[in-house]
Amino acid sequence: MKAEIISVGTELLLGQVINSDTAYVARALAELGFDIRFTCTVGDNPRRLKETLETAFLHSDLVVTTGGLGPTDDDLTKETCAAAAGRKLYCDEESRRRIEQYFHGRECGPSQYNQAMLPEGCTVFPNDHGTAPGCGFTTPEGKIIVMLPGPPKELLPMLHQYVVPYLSQWAGGTIASTNIRVFGIGEGSAAERIRDLMAGANPTAATYALDDEMYVRVTAKAETEEAAKAAIEPLKEAVCARLGDAVYGIDVGSLEEVVVHELSRRKKTVATAESCTGGLLAARLTDIPGASDVFHMGAVTYVNEVKSMLLGVPEALLAEKGAVSAEVARAMAEGVRRKAGADFGLSVTGVAGPEPSEGKPVGLIYLALAAQDGTFVRQMRPSGRKERSYLRHLAASNALDMLRRYLFGLPDIERAAFLNDKPAHRAHG
Repeated sequence: MKAEIISVGTELLLGQVINSDTAYVARALAELGFDIRFTCTVGDNPRRLKETLETAFLHSDLVVTTGGLGPTDDDLTKETCAAAAGRKLYCDEESRRRIEQYFHGRECGPSQYNQAMLPEGCTVFPNDHGTAPGCGFTTPEGKIIVMLPGPPKELLPMLHQYVVPYLSQWAGGTIASTNIRVFGIGEGSAAERIRDLMAGANPTAATYALDDEMYVRVTAKAETEEAAKAAIEPLKEAVCARLGDAVYGIDVGSLEEVVVHELSRRKKTVATAESCTGGLLAARLTDIPGASDVFHMGAVTYVNEVKSMLLGVPEALLAEKGAVSAEVARAMAEGVRRKAGADFGLSVTGVAGPEPSEGKPVGLIYLALAAQDGTFVRQMRPSGRKERSYLRHLAASNALDMLRRYLFGLPDIERAAFLNDKPAHRAHG
């Protein structure tokens, strides 16, 4: 079947946002066996989008749109596609409920709920990482339309979890896939390690980059779902063996999900002390259902006086070493663990920019994990991107990874030289 991808968004046309969606969707369609004939980008203009759709229907069996499903006035993809296919919109109650749940108590106006208006008779693709659902349906002429949200963090999970199985009915046979989530090595390094494993036609392995991590998707096609899943296993195991303990989960949502679930399983608790991340680490942990059973306290100690007053960080230490130091990170982690009465204390202190601080460069960040058997410290000095939001998110991810490694008894927790040098018992079965 012939396919076309239409990316919707004036910001894409003007080069304000890099269009990575087309590459993600094209790769998924190719693996399903679709013949991709065209890709194009159109601005937020319903007339031009309508013309583009009509042209696409002339030479393609499947049209996938990305973007234009949000709550703003220029998000008109859904209305335009439905009109082009002769379908009316209706309110999908499950999508509306999910939107309401997403805002849980915060103000949610009519424009947000409008995202639940979908073409009649469509298959709804839930948005597990945002508010705008996707959908798929066929036109009276038998053409297939699939609509996906634009943000990659929403598009990618929806594409692989819902859209690929939906489209497999036209691909022949059954498609099964699994996502291997990886933190600590980049997409390029991972691809080098598994290059030969990515050369196969069925099953396939492909790498995908996210903001501060990546994942490998292993996909297989077979006559039955059971056969497809069985075909995945050997390649999945081989990929995991090559990437080692950088793999933090299979078909899981995030590092924080893995950490919260493991803390819950072990009946352990954690508290956080943050400076440059401003509470982001605590927010990520408490975003996970069940966090109330494992999360004791989060302290945002942005100034030195509060580090001393609340966490007991010695003023002399702050004066001698500065807030951005391994020693202060250690004191913060130990202080919040003691204050909260938690099993673990996690701390973050550093320079997220945009300017240097204390004579220390942007990107220098220290993280510490305090446990019963000692305190561990990790230093971050990323050489690439230095955007403030990216550094803050990366710091929180590194802190979560430290705790993950401790919980699962994994190596490479960097222990600062001044700490208790008795070996830590990290394999807590």
